[in-house]
Amino acid sequence: MNRFKRPIALAVGLMTLSGCQTQTSSDPNLDQPLKLAQSASLVVDEALCTRDEEKHAEFAVSDRGNLWPRLREGYALPEIDHPRVDTYLKWYGKHPHYMERVMERGHRYLHYIITRLEEEGLPTELALLPIVESAFDPFAYSHGRASGIWQFVPATGRQYGLKQNWWYDGRRDIVASTDAAIRYLKYLNELFDGDWLLALASYNTGQGNVMRRMRANERQGKPTDFWSLRLPRETQAYVPQLLALSRIVKNPEQFDLALKPIPDEPYFSIVDVESQIDLAQAAELAQLDLDELYMLNAGYNRWATDPDGPHQLLVPVDHEEAFRTRLANIDADERIGWRRYRVASGDSLITIARRHRTSVDNIKRVNELSSNIIRVGQTLMIPTAKHPSDRYAFSADQRRERVQDNSKGAEGSSRVDYKVRPGDSFWTIAKRHGITVGALTNWNGMAPGDTLMPGQNLVIWTEQEDLTTAQSDNRSVVRKVSYRVRKGDSLARIASHFNLSVKDILRWNQVSPSSYIHPGQSLTLFVDVTENGGY
Repeated sequence: MNRFKRPIALAVGLMTLSGCQTQTSSDPNLDQPLKLAQSASLVVDEALCTRDEEKHAEFAVSDRGNLWPRLREGYALPEIDHPRVDTYLKWYGKHPHYMERVMERGHRYLHYIITRLEEEGLPTELALLPIVESAFDPFAYSHGRASGIWQFVPATGRQYGLKQNWWYDGRRDIVASTDAAIRYLKYLNELFDGDWLLALASYNTGQGNVMRRMRANERQGKPTDFWSLRLPRETQAYVPQLLALSRIVKNPEQFDLALKPIPDEPYFSIVDVESQIDLAQAAELAQLDLDELYMLNAGYNRWATDPDGPHQLLVPVDHEEAFRTRLANIDADERIGWRRYRVASGDSLITIARRHRTSVDNIKRVNELSSNIIRVGQTLMIPTAKHPSDRYAFSADQRRERVQDNSKGAEGSSRVDYKVRPGDSFWTIAKRHGITVGALTNWNGMAPGDTLMPGQNLVIWTEQEDLTTAQSDNRSVVRKVSYRVRKGDSLARIASHFNLSVKDILRWNQVSPSSYIHPGQSLTLFVDVTENGGY
């Protein structure tokens, strides 16, 4: 896909070499082999290891009831001998320990992916593509805002029907994103007349980039096959990695490797829950660890499913019956917590929603509000989580906090907890503290294109002295938007629509309260795009 991101590249290890002790590096970046794809050559450990035949036999592949032989039967990509493919064959062979990490996640999803590829008549080697993309991590998030095991960027995700809002991100939904990736890959393959290498290159860097390189080669009288194109370094590495993986899976013995068997049967079932449900309660009903439920349902950003749907959960097959039975005995209004809240002076729907870890739209829906206007003393029913926030370890907020807690700055730098102010951007914050935007976003598990909200906490590592933590107010200012006035608009109506104040709109546009606005006029607004449906 076209996603201007640093490559997640090599995060592999579909293979485990039982009994083989490899030298481990003291470099913490070894677990991020994407850096290797960016270098001209690979530097790997040269430690020799011998195979424990007894342990090897324990993991020997059996054709009966095993998913790997089925995967091989559907192979359709060309087997190509090329120095770039050889590079990754060697790398994977020398780093078999990646298998345990990757397949701890991937074994949940492979059966579904292979089944869908077979149904669509596509090469089953494509089931290995999420290894190259994300190491089968459903929460993988790139510097270019690509997310999920298939690494869709927001725009391409929406193009292929992947819903994205405060509650839910379909790019991380295993079923939805797999189906979208298959449709996208089919389209690219047809676009390039059945040339899978060009289709895969386009999936990584965008069809426009590949076509431009092809036209450039045509003008110079050069071949236009994948190997002849001058593509970005990430893309040059991307296709060879998949070809190397497919060859290793086809004949692991050739590389002194063994694939741990994966049962050729569904890992999860899809259960229609018909309403919003607290994920901690769902895990209890399914007698399942909450973290495991999140790994199967990574599309849900918060403590509960999206109130507007999809109303479905993936649960392990052997937990399905118990989950359905217990769920049937719980009414829809008992599947989330409730709190009665009396509106106080200074409250807005956004501040109330943030305080209770829910969304403005959810509060409006539950309380049948037609606008964002609320009054002091008004009573609202607030849907809330049944447990403390730290119970939902894989919610978006908790994942970000872990990244922030594990962040480290340069030697001699100090950590500053910064509270985002109205009008802030990554660029202004970075400039103010003498740091780069890249470092700032990395420390906070974000991408430069992400939105910031007033009151949001950021971690900054800086060597500057006499730093103060900024105070925020309650105004909802996230992203600068140029709004074109429509017929029938008024300042009050625009302010209500975006949950802003008329005073702020006047100040941002340097106009007086008595000013007349007219259709076609452009107004500058600072909008919380999360609370306004991704405006």
